[in-house]
Amino acid sequence: MVYVYLLECGDGSLYTGITPNLWRRIELHEKGKGAKYTRGRGPLTLRYVELQLDLGSALRREREIKRFPRAKKEQLIASVCLLPAPKHS
Repeated sequence: MVYVYLLECGDGSLYTGITPNLWRRIELHEKGKGAKYTRGRGPLTLRYVELQLDLGSALRREREIKRFPRAKKEQLIASVCLLPAPKHS
């Protein structure tokens, strides 16, 4: 299983990515060790997540979402309800 996710950056931009371990990847983004795009653009907010069965499907979906205009990405975000992240100890 692979997650496709959208983060909202502190500057209001949206970043789309994929990962097999969502919470670990978000931690890396927050520590500035994730994608170059998100470095220095915090705070980051998880806005959308979906699960794909395999890496190939996740890559195709990521590419599709990245090509969406901003309005369509906002529709995706509005279509789901995210639960709060687990507390890290």
